[in-house]
Amino acid sequence: MRKVFQAELHQIGEGLIEISSLVNEAIEKSTQAFATANLQTAQEVIAADARIDFLQNDLDERAIDVLALQGPVASDLRMIVGSLRMSASLERMGDLARHISQLTRLRFPNHVIPASLTATFAELAQLDILISEKVTELLDSRDLELVSDITAAKAQISKLHRTVFQTMAAPEWQETAATTVDVTLASRYFERFGDHGVSVARKVSYLVTGEWQPEDFLAV
Repeated sequence: MRKVFQAELHQIGEGLIEISSLVNEAIEKSTQAFATANLQTAQEVIAADARIDFLQNDLDERAIDVLALQGPVASDLRMIVGSLRMSASLERMGDLARHISQLTRLRFPNHVIPASLTATFAELAQLDILISEKVTELLDSRDLELVSDITAAKAQISKLHRTVFQTMAAPEWQETAATTVDVTLASRYFERFGDHGVSVARKVSYLVTGEWQPEDFLAV
């Protein structure tokens, strides 16, 4: 029975890595589509999100079955409950990648953002992709040095997010109301993607150490 239980835990862990890998692909494609106003790539991201949702539901059902049938305790219980929470964050990251692609589709053939913010959003995209890659690596390796990389990238995202709002609040901002709304939404999607990446990193840290230290993340 113990071997079966460990195999089930391993499958749950592999499931998280699979979902995270798909999220990484989604954010790479969605930010590419966003930057180039590529409708086809945006559509691919939107359609592929159903696979992430399916895998999350499947993983959650398996985790709940393990809770009900195996009666795990201590670290094993932390692993299962943590997996349920991480799968929710990963699924939300997939949703945010889809939202970015939906903005691209909405404004096609035009770009979502004005040229004055192209460089800022390119940097936001690079940081979100970095976080997504590091999260996948962290889930696989449990190397906690990656946690600091993720939180550092999120701190940079937060600064850029504030910069976007400062730009829109400046007297020089002469864009339409529709563009202002689009930029606000887009910046929020990029910023929240990073938030969920940090959430996953924090839970992995807890699973490895058994210690919950939210103060390490307050400045993010």
